[in-house]
Amino acid sequence: MLKKLSLLLLYLTAFLICLPILLVLLGSLKSTQELMGSLSPILGDANGMVNWSPFPLYPTLNHFYKLLFFTPSFFIVFWNSMKIVFCILAGQLFISLPAAWAFACYSFPLKKPLFTLYIILMLMPFQVTMLSSYLVLDALHMLDTHRGIILPAIFSAYPVFIIYRSFTQIPKSLLEAARTDGAGEFYLFLHIGIPSGSSGILSAFVLGFLEYWSLIEPPLAFLKDKSLWPLSLYLPEISIEQAGMAFTASVITLVPAIFVFIIGQDYLEQGIMSSAVKE
Repeated sequence: MLKKLSLLLLYLTAFLICLPILLVLLGSLKSTQELMGSLSPILGDANGMVNWSPFPLYPTLNHFYKLLFFTPSFFIVFWNSMKIVFCILAGQLFISLPAAWAFACYSFPLKKPLFTLYIILMLMPFQVTMLSSYLVLDALHMLDTHRGIILPAIFSAYPVFIIYRSFTQIPKSLLEAARTDGAGEFYLFLHIGIPSGSSGILSAFVLGFLEYWSLIEPPLAFLKDKSLWPLSLYLPEISIEQAGMAFTASVITLVPAIFVFIIGQDYLEQGIMSSAVKE
């Protein structure tokens, strides 16, 4: 009986979590007139209560057709998001991996204070560092450019922490045996560290993709030119008359994130488990 109640609670929780996504998907299939009639009390000038039917009265793919074939601004912000995300992840590949390997496998002066500083930086919200970041980017003439969004994120402390935990699971005896056999430090990093820490590496990049794909605050603070905006800032710009386009754009925005999550789900779970293990 207890097991059945637990499963029922689990299914109910899963349904409530998925309900907003289901409503967005169904909303993208509704006609413009139906959406305006339903949403005018909250987004327009009409009075009364919202009357939202669970399923479209007359399902249509017209919004997808208009968005994909007659809305070039959508593709501009879509590729802006792709550029920002993949440049950040590629940069983190060259910065976070060596930094995490050094923290995990080497001893050097001020190692613990420096790692503690990394943790503090990871816990600080964007609002705390926004002003200092703005001044630095202004001095480097990177405001209103994608570089001003990409470069600070490349040096994020969070992927270093996740990957570091995976590297600490590598037995020290394995590294010492490889050194005894004549393996160099770069060989250890390339042929032992990366394969052994692959779960943490991939989980860090999956989490990074999900975070930077929906990035809002840094682009909003540092980008004035709307042609440089990512997809996350495009959606709030859509009005009540284009509610169907908003639902459709939201559905398309979800597709890459869901695809990456499904592909990297197993690695994400393994990486989180390894990051929870104490030294």
